[in-house]
Amino acid sequence: MYHRVLLKISGEALSSGSSVVCMETVLQTARMLGDVREKGVQIGVVVGGGNILRGRSAAGMERNRADHMGMLATAINALALQDALERLGVPCTVLSAVDMRLFCDTYSSRAARAALDEGKIVIFACGSGCPFFSTDTAAALRAAEIGADALLLAKNVDAVYSDDPKKNPAAVRYERICYDRVVAENLHATDLTAITLCKERRIPIRVFALEKIGSVFTDGSAGTCIGPED
Repeated sequence: MYHRVLLKISGEALSSGSSVVCMETVLQTARMLGDVREKGVQIGVVVGGGNILRGRSAAGMERNRADHMGMLATAINALALQDALERLGVPCTVLSAVDMRLFCDTYSSRAARAALDEGKIVIFACGSGCPFFSTDTAAALRAAEIGADALLLAKNVDAVYSDDPKKNPAAVRYERICYDRVVAENLHATDLTAITLCKERRIPIRVFALEKIGSVFTDGSAGTCIGPED
């Protein structure tokens, strides 16, 4: 059983159909997080912003500005998740890498660790606060800073595959794979910077579908584990 984890939730996982931010989906996610917290797990959450705007995909826009807009998108998702958790009576806080004290508190590792020790779910907004870095990298960074036992990546796929399973039905699904192989085979489980940081800090990564989060904390069967060895 994990004691403290960093969970990265993609922005797309919080959208549904025509809703950019689907509050029913956000509330369902909050319930799952509350259930995990009830098991005694300390949870930090990094939320992506791809359902609203993804900086590196903003064609024609100056990248620095586009990434700033992407950071603001993650803040919108973070506040939506905070609202859902509070409606369920789950203690939580939002800490932003970018100072926006009108909306939430400013991030520091000390504040994050203190809130986790108090039993709060800590939601990290605005990525790393720097352009040119993905929210997966921000999640790896926060995992290292809070001393997480694992980095959990909730994606729109249920595991790491040798190829895109939607395009190639023969794609191999991995239950366990090492950091170096993910990089060597360019498997797109997460970005290179996140993989490198987790390898250096020996933080295992699990890639899975968000709806399988319960299985991660019960039988550990969900998704793919990325670690030192296959």
